[in-house]
Amino acid sequence: MEIIVSISDMKVTTRAKDVLVTHALGSCLGLAVYDPTVGVAGLIHCLLPVARDGAKGPVKNPYMYVNLGVPQMMRAMFGRGATRENMILKAAGCGRMMHISNQFDTGANNFAALKKLLQINEMRLIADDVGGTIPRTMRLFAETGRVVISSCGRSWDL
Repeated sequence: MEIIVSISDMKVTTRAKDVLVTHALGSCLGLAVYDPTVGVAGLIHCLLPVARDGAKGPVKNPYMYVNLGVPQMMRAMFGRGATRENMILKAAGCGRMMHISNQFDTGANNFAALKKLLQINEMRLIADDVGGTIPRTMRLFAETGRVVISSCGRSWDL
């Protein structure tokens, strides 16, 4: 069954028949995480790199931000038996949409925020398909951990 992960959303599953899918990865980060030992799969679609401290209270949607959403997804996966040592991480998106090239390069900033977070936690990506100017759809097959990217009528494994 396909389970849609919307923008600023996250889903975790242990059901082998599930396929987690997110669409419209432009400058956003898509991160697929799979633990083959316990069969836990997670997918997040983050819009922005870092939540700024605000005077209006706690962040309403942590999945919007790489620095808050990714750790929260990992905790949800740990709660279902996943371990850091067994996790397989793959990223997509983080493009430069509309050829924007300035300090507001959200795609590059999203990927930098992810790399920093992974470095701090001594984790690494085993594959990524980031940058460029194409929108991507990302599918994570919970039974196998296979990740398929599609864009502009083509599909490829990540």
